[in-house]
Amino acid sequence: MHIHHVSLLVADTGRSLVFYRDILGLSEALRPDLGFPGAWLAVGGQQIHLLELPNPDPVQGRPEHGGRDRHLALSCPDLDGLIARLEAAGIAYTRSRSGRAALFCRDPDGNAVELIADSWEPVVV
Repeated sequence: MHIHHVSLLVADTGRSLVFYRDILGLSEALRPDLGFPGAWLAVGGQQIHLLELPNPDPVQGRPEHGGRDRHLALSCPDLDGLIARLEAAGIAYTRSRSGRAALFCRDPDGNAVELIADSWEPVVV
């Protein structure tokens, strides 16, 4: 088995595409008409589905550090370049507390995203 896709609830698909497509660099994938706005993004053979639907979860009161919240983790080929894009866009981030080359930020809807440098290799036990 493998992960096929992850769905994230968003309030504004266009605003979310600025984050996921323009800042993170993901590519849009073909999406059928599902009767509500959204977008599909290609990520290394898997997808992220942005669903513009009402969010039943609170966005206030979430942990400041995304590593202590449910989050999506993506490998990143150029973490320094991404940091420059995040800073230019005024998006706050925190470094991973594990000591690895990684950071956490939040998308415009408060979803936590972890970005891990491609060079990091997990230890398999």
